[in-house]
Amino acid sequence: MALLEWTDAMAVEVPAMDQTHQEFVALLNALESASDEALIDRYVALLAHTDAHFAREDAWMQATGFAASNCHSMQHKIVMDVLREGEKRGRAGDLEVLRVIARELAQWFPQHTDAMDAALAQHLLRTGFDPATGSVTRPEALPRAALHGCGGASCTDPEDLAPAGLSA
Repeated sequence: MALLEWTDAMAVEVPAMDQTHQEFVALLNALESASDEALIDRYVALLAHTDAHFAREDAWMQATGFAASNCHSMQHKIVMDVLREGEKRGRAGDLEVLRVIARELAQWFPQHTDAMDAALAQHLLRTGFDPATGSVTRPEALPRAALHGCGGASCTDPEDLAPAGLSA
């Protein structure tokens, strides 16, 4: 049985994000089903994909007014630190830690997608950001100041969320 099944409910309506998320789920499930002999290789594939996935989202956030200190990027950093430590331990022979990390990622990922990625997707759509080109078609919708916290109204100053020229 798969650790995590992709469903339409996980979609955030930004095709580039949804495709990457589907790939993540497939790699996570491939890791879960791996034999001990294939485990490190599949783990490294998941790690490399996740590193590129997070770097891409972090770049999109930077391009559209998220501060480097926002909690979405911080979650990415923490997860990558854990994944890198897992790789070290797995290469040292502790294969069980890789299976534990896979199970934990399967629990974490839907929550991260529902909260953090869905908010980012809405922000990208609101600003007209094109992930393929990096262009913003609605620069007036960019926040007046870099978004800190998670970029949502509950953890960001409402004045910062307002597009340039408007007050909240």
